[in-house]
Amino acid sequence: MSEPIVLTDDNFNSEVLNASQPVLVDFWATWCGPCRMIAPIVQELSSEYEGRAKVGKLDVDAAQKTAADFGIRSIPTLLIFKEGKVADQIIGAVPKGQITEKLEAALA
Repeated sequence: MSEPIVLTDDNFNSEVLNASQPVLVDFWATWCGPCRMIAPIVQELSSEYEGRAKVGKLDVDAAQKTAADFGIRSIPTLLIFKEGKVADQIIGAVPKGQITEKLEAALA
């Protein structure tokens, strides 16, 4: 089972912005209830999309610069990056189908 990549201020550019495939980034924090609700979904997507898309998690408390760079004001926020740019975003705890729909659109 594939694990989401742990993203930091230091590895964000290489893992996300310079990635050759779409990347789903979960902006979260340990104290955030809704973040914990969608964590299992993010985990599943990491395995389901292995080889087709990257999935990463960025703790907004540990990587405040990156969170600020992308204007993250509420969490969980999921951003889908394609070719180094934000292709889509999802704010809040949403059903898995809503996330896969947007991820599939980025893969198309």
